[in-house]
This record gives sequence, C-alpha cells and structure tokens, in this order.
Amino acid sequence: MIDADYIDDVLRDLVRINSVNPTLVPESGPGEVAIATKTAAVFRELGLEVDIVASEPGRPSVIGRLPGSGGGRSLMLNAHYDTVGAAGVADPFGAAVRDGRLYGRGSYDMKGSLAACIGAVEALVRSGTRLAGDVVVAAVADEEAASLGTRDVLNRIVTDGAIVTEPTSLRLCVAHKGFIWYRVTTLGRAAHGSRPDLGIDANLHMGRVLTRLDTLARELTAGPAHPLLGPPSLHAATLAGGTGFSTYAAECALGIERRTIPGETEQQATSRLRTLLDELAADDAAFQATLDVELAREPFEARPDSALVASLEQCVSAVLGAPPQRIGDSPWMDAALTAAAGIDTVVFGPHGAGAHADVEWVDLDSVHRTAAVLERAITDYCDH
Repeated sequence: MIDADYIDDVLRDLVRINSVNPTLVPESGPGEVAIATKTAAVFRELGLEVDIVASEPGRPSVIGRLPGSGGGRSLMLNAHYDTVGAAGVADPFGAAVRDGRLYGRGSYDMKGSLAACIGAVEALVRSGTRLAGDVVVAAVADEEAASLGTRDVLNRIVTDGAIVTEPTSLRLCVAHKGFIWYRVTTLGRAAHGSRPDLGIDANLHMGRVLTRLDTLARELTAGPAHPLLGPPSLHAATLAGGTGFSTYAAECALGIERRTIPGETEQQATSRLRTLLDELAADDAAFQATLDVELAREPFEARPDSALVASLEQCVSAVLGAPPQRIGDSPWMDAALTAAAGIDTVVFGPHGAGAHADVEWVDLDSVHRTAAVLERAITDYCDH
C-alpha cells in the first residue's frame, strides 16, 4: 500500500528544486545537477542500485534499479525532471498546496509523475516484496529539449516494458504524434531597391513557398487520419528575411513544423517538401531554395498485442473501479524513444494542468492513485 504522505514530501522536495532546462533558458536555467543529486539520494535511501549517466556535462539522469530474483520481465518507470522556464510563474518553486493541488513549475510536467514512481517502489520495498523481474526508475534530463536523458538511459539499460509517466489524467495513452522541424531558405540577390534588373527578391520567392505550403497543410488536414490522433499537420513557425527597405532580400529563412502520425516517416514527409520546392524551381529558373531537417522525432503507437497495456488496463480498473479510457495525445514524449528501442511501451500518469503555463498544478489524489496503479502494475508485469 502506498504512503501518500511520503509521496507528497518527495514531490515538495522535487518542485522546490529549480531544474529549468538550460537549453531553453541559457541565461538562467541551472539544469538537472541539483535534482539529480536529490533523486539519487532518495533512490539510495530506498536501497536501489543507483547509476548516474550524462553524455553532456551538467545534464545527468539517474537510474534506480530494484533487482528481481530472476526469470521475470523487467519494467522501466520513466519520468523527466527538467522543466521549461519559470518566468511569469508566481512562486514557481514554492510547492504550495491548496485544495488538494500542489502548485509550482514542474509539478504537473512532470515531477508529480516522478514522485508517483518513487512512491510505488517505496511501497514495494517497505512491504518486502521480491519480484522476479527488475524494476527500473529512470529520472531523466532534457526531455523538454532534445531528450538527452532517455537516450542516455537507453544506451545503458533496455527493459522489456516501459511506462512513461507523462500526465494523462489516469488514462492510458497508446499513441502520440511525432514532429519534424525544417528550415527552408530561399536565395535571392541583394541589390539597391531602385535596380530590379539586378536584384532577386528572396522574400517574394518565399511567398511562393508559403502559398504552396498552405495548400499542402489543407491537404494534410483533409487526408487520412489516425483514429486517436486525427490527421497530420503543418505550420509555418518562424520567418525572417531582408535587411532594409531599399535592399532586395538576398535570403529568407522559414521554420516549419510538421506533426506526423503513426505510419508516416520522416523520409516521406521530407520527400513531399522537396518535391514542392523542385516544382517551384522548374517554374522559375531564378528560384533557388534549400531544405534542411533541424530535428525529427518519430510518432509513437503501442503494440496492438501489448502485454503491458493489457496488464496496466487491469491494474487501473482494480484501483479506480472502472476501465481506463484509451487515448492518443498530440505532444511528443519519450515514449517514442523507448518504443523505438524495442520496449513494450505505454503512457500513464496523474491529473493536473498548466504545462508550460504561468499557473501549473498537479492533483495530489491523482498522484497517489498513479502510484497505487504503478505498484500493482509492477507486481503483475514483473512476476511473469
């Protein structure tokens, strides 16, 4: 049985630590060293085997392992402890509790989940339960930027199953979208604004790109859709070009985000954009453009025959008294990385609100319920 007071104490301690991701806020984000130190200490107090991994200085992730007796399946509970910036958040690290909600940066996204993972393992340790398979708690860095943490963990340990504990309001998330960030650059020729015979306007050329992208975005929205996630999408995210009123723009840069659904690949999406640019070049010999992939993350979908999804569904039903809803979610999560590593993966976590917003909170009762579900799921999954 989980200890709600213990979980609340752990969560307060975690939220009180500033772990803003320095990639997102270079001038003030301290990174994950302090919270890694605290998390490792908690793991050691529970008697877990502790391993700290960091492929980049100052960006540690912590792996806590409760060894099994052998012969059972291994399970990873994954939670990130980096956060987005706290500017504009009132008392961001105060961990104030009001009306059953704990407030503060990262309380919902997703230190409440990490506290639930720790609470589930604490209950097993306190009860003296010996499992057949290993239980791993992966407290990871950098999910809010490039997911260095889960990547580092997977380079060190791969389990049979993984519950990524992003907040889902106690629903089972079995799919989420991926994304690709593109940089399109149109090339012109700088010249005085009075000399159209010499200048080539990169900005006007980008206008042609935007017109074609608008058509493509509409086609994607109207095209085949995932039953839980809907259709893929595309939007023009950033735009910059030109140096002054009286100068033809020599260059214009456009940032594009393409959200993908299961079944789509980066290669397919990129090929479609390249074709678009090639067609524009074929229509105008002066048109020049480059296309670069800045970052790509695959979508996620749980296995149709997932033993972990089936196990977790039963455990949620037992704890909550009703079968959980299966959902798809739009944001990208580290679940895509664990699934790509061949791990049977599902997403499940507590209720709250305010991810990346000025007011962020997590519902404490839902954190306790998440821990109770995880405790039951660990026993069910790892003893088979």
